[in-house]
Amino acid sequence: MIKFSLRGKSSEDLGKMELGEFITMLTSRERRSLKRAIKNGFPADQKKLRDSIKKDPKKFHRAKCREMVIIPQMLGCKIGVHNGKEYVPVEITAEKLGHRLGEFALTRKQVKHSAPGFGATRSSKYIPLK
Repeated sequence: MIKFSLRGKSSEDLGKMELGEFITMLTSRERRSLKRAIKNGFPADQKKLRDSIKKDPKKFHRAKCREMVIIPQMLGCKIGVHNGKEYVPVEITAEKLGHRLGEFALTRKQVKHSAPGFGATRSSKYIPLK
């Protein structure tokens, strides 16, 4: 079985890693976002989520901050990410570190067409037998 590693660090090492050290391993967009948050303070919704995770990491947390970068302190948590209609449950694993919460809660469903709807014209209601 292949073990997960991010830039040579195992998932156990990533879980123990400090935020400043973890930032150096990210892509430029996520790195800039986290550096800006550390310098100016995290936004209120992200700060509230981080504090609730620190208090009780096993609890199911609900979040609307889809742009939040997943950090090592969130490993093992279950977070409900809002997709515009409902909260989609997301289990935070080592493979998701460095990504954003919104990437795991899709906002659009696949369209499933059935019979023509109310008000359809006579020609569009025609369904061939074969």
